[in-house]
Amino acid sequence: MSMIRDLRAAVRPSRPSLRKDNGAYDATRDPSTPSAVVDCAVYRDGRRVETDCQLSPHEAMRQVRRDGGFVWIGLHEPSEAEFSGIASEFGLHPLAVEDAVQAHQRPKLERYDDSLFTVFKTIHYVEHDELTANSEIVETGEVMCFTGRDFFITVRHGGQGSLRALRHRLQDDPELLAKGPSAVLHSIADHVVDGYVAVADAVQDDIDEVETEVFTPGRGGKVSRGVDSARIYQLKREVLEFKRAVAPLLRPMQLLSERPMRLVDPDIQKYFRDVADHLVRVQEQVLGFDELLNSILQANLAQASVAQNEDMRKITSWAAIVAVPTMVCGVYGMNFDYMPETHWRFGYPVIMAITGVICLGIHRTLKRNGWL
Repeated sequence: MSMIRDLRAAVRPSRPSLRKDNGAYDATRDPSTPSAVVDCAVYRDGRRVETDCQLSPHEAMRQVRRDGGFVWIGLHEPSEAEFSGIASEFGLHPLAVEDAVQAHQRPKLERYDDSLFTVFKTIHYVEHDELTANSEIVETGEVMCFTGRDFFITVRHGGQGSLRALRHRLQDDPELLAKGPSAVLHSIADHVVDGYVAVADAVQDDIDEVETEVFTPGRGGKVSRGVDSARIYQLKREVLEFKRAVAPLLRPMQLLSERPMRLVDPDIQKYFRDVADHLVRVQEQVLGFDELLNSILQANLAQASVAQNEDMRKITSWAAIVAVPTMVCGVYGMNFDYMPETHWRFGYPVIMAITGVICLGIHRTLKRNGWL
């Protein structure tokens, strides 16, 4: 257990801020880099081999084949032409290359002869002052990893989920990096799942806010009229997007933790079990969000129906009261010569008094029964 804590402490930051200016979500591509390559470095015995200038993928791989170690190449949204040379250099499978360039893939793990292809969905929480029907709550990106015997390639899509800070933390732990590319794969998986945990906590706050509004009594202790249902539907859509990122990743993490793989160091494989455990908890939390939002939505619709029924009862009650003078006026508005009390001095006040008494009686009866 102490080894697990040491490993997680080495690769996991303290709970990250969810703002884009945080180091975990910083700029994606170095402005001085003319291509999609964000960084390319050779690691030998767990330490980065320093060079006077940034190596090209071809030069880095030549050094590795000559002197040992492994190369870690980071790319951001490469085009097909930019990635084709790297794919040819490292012998990447064409199907995996196509997925890496086109993006919009589900989380998955695919095994080829000389490499593993892993897809992670990154999640970023979008800060907002108030939840509206158009609020964007989560943004998704993708990190695709090619793990080989002596290389590790990351292809990122989206404006968040930078791996620069993670790379620096790993470089501060040579003992871990000495385990090779599989140690980097574990660190990225752990980093992505930690991001899920932070976003789940933030989404929980939004759901709590909506839940409080729905179940807060209205004025005078009356049933609340609920909140705008569009806000709840928007929150459900964002939770669904979150679930699509979390749920498919569980199976790949279980495979990495349970099945021996030639490209995964045995000392690293056991730590994928810890990542899978955290992912299970996040998945349960996200599924709970979905069920809770269904309950909130049903309660909100029920409150709206109750409020509408109360309005209809009030309208009906007043219509019944108004019907009495309307009927009397309708009868005496026919203007026949021979009608009761039309020529009697007290006929008008008597009819008005009788009408008022009947209306008052109806009003008191309806109010006593809770209709008014």
